[in-house]
Amino acid sequence: MSQLKIFDPKNLKEVFSIWQDDAHDARPLGGGTALMLMMKSQLYKPSALISLAQCDERFRGIERRGNSFSIGALTTFSELENNLQITTAFPIIAQTMHTLANPRVRNVATLGGNLAHADPHLDMPPVWCSLDAELHLIGPEGERHIKVMDLFAGYYETTLKPHELIMRVNLIAQDNWQRYYAKITTRSAHDWPALGLALGLKSNKGYCDDVRIILSAATDRPTRLYQTEKILRDQVLNAHTVAQCGDAAVQEAFISSDDRGSADYKYHLLRVYLQRRLMMLAGVL
Repeated sequence: MSQLKIFDPKNLKEVFSIWQDDAHDARPLGGGTALMLMMKSQLYKPSALISLAQCDERFRGIERRGNSFSIGALTTFSELENNLQITTAFPIIAQTMHTLANPRVRNVATLGGNLAHADPHLDMPPVWCSLDAELHLIGPEGERHIKVMDLFAGYYETTLKPHELIMRVNLIAQDNWQRYYAKITTRSAHDWPALGLALGLKSNKGYCDDVRIILSAATDRPTRLYQTEKILRDQVLNAHTVAQCGDAAVQEAFISSDDRGSADYKYHLLRVYLQRRLMMLAGVL
């Protein structure tokens, strides 16, 4: 039986050197909550783990400059939900944390690892997408920035380049937006959802100035419903236009069946919850 090696590099140069070494089938380690479950079930068998805990201070901390926030990828969910500046500027984050796993998981799970895992059932990726958040990435070839929306390529697949890491999550607090994350599950509140729906609505005097609709869990990645948004943008917010929006979402979304419900059931959930939450955000309900 082969032994699992654990490396604890002190800088990024060491991280990339170990990671690129052909002798090691290595995997970076942040909080490890998802990775350890995959290893325990033998879905994934790395020969080595590379701890990122001490490699670079830029992976840690929450910084604010005016309305701009930058969050290190090694920030845990508990650190995030207990940061008053974050939860004040982005109430949707605090709201989502209430039913995200449990305190033990939130004490360990990290932002970067959660995003890189790319499980479509996760709660936070659609929330980051609804906030138009950006990722600061770093790899052997240098640094780059992409939108969180552009990170996901499919089921457990990302657009990260080989040996590239998520270093920070950047976002800007925007005035006059109302946001909500609907986690719809037939099981316990902390379980994976059958359907996730992250909404952002900017309204003025009963009109929709702008809107973001992000569908998750029922799809292979967080999916923005662009055509559905067009139905509502610049329209009066009332029962009729919101109903049109619900119908358009069902036409646009591509939903599949799984052990959490049939596709037909999830289409029904999408229509009902989208209409209810939009009306709630608009102040109609």
